[in-house]
Amino acid sequence: MEQHSQQSEILLPLYIFPDQGKWDPLYAAIEAHSSLPFTIIINPNSGPGSPPWWPNADYVRELTRLVTYPNVRLLGYVATGYCKRSINDVFADVDAYANWESTIGVRLAGVFFDETPNLWSEEVGEYLSKITERVKKSQGFGEARMVIHNPGTSVDSRVANTGPDAIVVVEESYARFRTEEYQRWLATNPCDREKSSYILHSVPRKEIEGLVMEMKQQAKFLFVTDLTSGFYARFGESWDVFVALMAGGDMGRGVKEAAQDRI
Repeated sequence: MEQHSQQSEILLPLYIFPDQGKWDPLYAAIEAHSSLPFTIIINPNSGPGSPPWWPNADYVRELTRLVTYPNVRLLGYVATGYCKRSINDVFADVDAYANWESTIGVRLAGVFFDETPNLWSEEVGEYLSKITERVKKSQGFGEARMVIHNPGTSVDSRVANTGPDAIVVVEESYARFRTEEYQRWLATNPCDREKSSYILHSVPRKEIEGLVMEMKQQAKFLFVTDLTSGFYARFGESWDVFVALMAGGDMGRGVKEAAQDRI
């Protein structure tokens, strides 16, 4: 995937069951903005799923299409339970995703580890390093072997140094994000722009343009939605505006008209 200086990528938690047509807004965005990178988190069943439900025909059909786009990177979702989940169960999920190429013909580019701690302990450091290493040493993710950790908040610098390529340091509502208290806490983020990811929900549609422009300066991996519930289970009305802003910088006439239609 081609990388551009100071370009941000969309980090999309795609927790939408792929009934026929449900992913069409995503395909439309990918095809309309072929130079915009999309890093997409795939989460069939709070993880890779298991027999007899998996392999699931709906997922196989849509993933087989999604993986063909050159501006798309797919990551498998794995929960860690804040490092309380059995590490062997985490390894099993990682290995299951790594085997997708041989089982369903879809090669993922890495893993998104959810529910990772932000505070340091020796046990946390060892756990995070081991699960990250599991991905980095796997042959099933090709050359990318990307790892993202999601504590959803700023982290101890030692946590940041356990090997991930990026960390979600913001997963929050817009209202909370804008408070002075939250901004003071975010200022402790030890990650640079290239390693930072922001995920914001409940964003008023009239605020999206300014927010995205601001966030693009602070983090490489971004997701913004106007949805106030079920943030990752459907595409919000702001989806096309968010994508256009990520692709083109300041809103052009067409994007402004789209935004006005939804306000």
